[in-house]
Amino acid sequence: MQRPFVHVISAQAVKSPRGVTLVKWRVRRSYLKSDPTPFNPAFHRFAVFTAGATFILIIAGALVTSNDAGLSVPDWPTSYGHIIRLPPWIGGVRYEHSHRVIAGFTILLTTAIALWTWFADRRRWMKLLGSAALGTIVIQAILGGLTVLRFLPPAISTAHAAVAQTFFCIAVLIAIFTGRKWVEEIVPAVTDQNRPSLLALSLLSILILYVQLVFGAMFRHQGMPWWPHVLNAVIVSLLLTWTGVRAITQFPKVDAIRRPAVALLFILVLQLCLGFAAFITRVVWSVGAPQPELSMVIATVAHVSVGALLLATTAVLTLQVWRHAPAAQNNPVEARSVIAPRQAPDFSPQTRSS
Repeated sequence: MQRPFVHVISAQAVKSPRGVTLVKWRVRRSYLKSDPTPFNPAFHRFAVFTAGATFILIIAGALVTSNDAGLSVPDWPTSYGHIIRLPPWIGGVRYEHSHRVIAGFTILLTTAIALWTWFADRRRWMKLLGSAALGTIVIQAILGGLTVLRFLPPAISTAHAAVAQTFFCIAVLIAIFTGRKWVEEIVPAVTDQNRPSLLALSLLSILILYVQLVFGAMFRHQGMPWWPHVLNAVIVSLLLTWTGVRAITQFPKVDAIRRPAVALLFILVLQLCLGFAAFITRVVWSVGAPQPELSMVIATVAHVSVGALLLATTAVLTLQVWRHAPAAQNNPVEARSVIAPRQAPDFSPQTRSS
């Protein structure tokens, strides 16, 4: 059975009605630090490369959607009846087939990650995460095939987009888990006494970003009007600003929290600007256009790609907050009682004479 590391956060002495002194420990369990493994530079570099390849895959997928090239190759898993042979390199076929080639290459990288974790990493949860990454990208490939075979239904296309960014987050987290800091760093004991906790804000930020991701994908695939995506963007902006500013002001000396929080705010501002550009070029300027215009393609692809970075950065911030600054909670299971020693009887002459 996997045993967690228990970090003692603080202790409080409480006196019971019977005169017994109780020491109430405030602790945190960490399952992601058990079964320590040595730092492997080659494995870490390979994980970083895989995360980078996944980001390129997201850009390639956004190019397919923005150029209306989803059905340029009408069959799957073959391309015009062939697996290895290149199809005619014209029109939207260039985007669709390139997307498939990059996806296949990323599947090979993820398979290597999964095998590497099983044979080289001692952490049991890391082995499971590697397998989960492989399962996620396989599901992603199947959803991509269904979008072609079912002629781009909005629901399946949206699921394809959501799973893609989920896999990107997993790839980024694997790169972090294999890094030297995660493997060798001694985590300081810092608590979050505020309500709501920073961890709760971070988790809520991930949730609202997924809602925004679904709204945006449904709009791009013509399954929803534009206004839910725009209205939810206001909520996303307020919540992520609150989370980022709170992280910076509350834990300014914890670099693992401060750095992703600063990156979060910067990427948020950039994403809002790109979202405005994508809205203008798609909704206002491209009405009635016979084919996607270059300005719309560039703005939309950049908006989707930076959105993936925003979600991954929020996931990293959430992970670091969970690790470095958990919400303070009293754990009665971990409480330890210390009985105050009784005073010994006094047999001095003065006591006897009295």
